[in-house]
Order: sequence, then structure tokens, then C-alpha cells
Amino acid sequence: MKNVLLSAAIGGVMALGMINTAAHAADDPATEKCYGIAKAGKNDCAGAAHACAGQSKAEASGKEFVKLPKGTCERIVGGSISAK
Repeated sequence: MKNVLLSAAIGGVMALGMINTAAHAADDPATEKCYGIAKAGKNDCAGAAHACAGQSKAEASGKEFVKLPKGTCERIVGGSISAK
């Protein structure tokens, strides 16, 4: 029983560390949101019709984005730094 509780505690601590890392990556000032280029199921973060990453249903939706290094989005055909 102790092993199960210890494993659950360690897993919980590790999960909190991953969540914290993801939050910092989303706020990276060296990146920008690029709308209109995400493949279905490959978007980053929430969209108009869902609450999480990887849940987009359409290809190249103007409401879905992926995070890219600043200045990259404008060089991609169909990319926009604002939602369409």
C-alpha cells in the first residue's frame, strides 16, 4: 500500500512540473501565434470550438493557431498573426 501511495505522490509532483513548464512555453516572448496554418488536430491551445490543444477539426482554420518563432508566420503562405 505504501508503494502505491508513494508512486501516486511522485507522479503528482511530476505532473505539476510538466504543467508549469507548458505554461512558461506558452508565454515565450520569442514566439507568436500563427493562425490559418494548423493541420487538423495539430493546433496549439484553445480555439473557438474547444478548450485544448490538438482538438481542431479543420485544416488551416483561421481561428486555430500554432506557436512559431517571431517573424516566421508572415513568410508562410496562408499564415496570419491575427485570427481570421
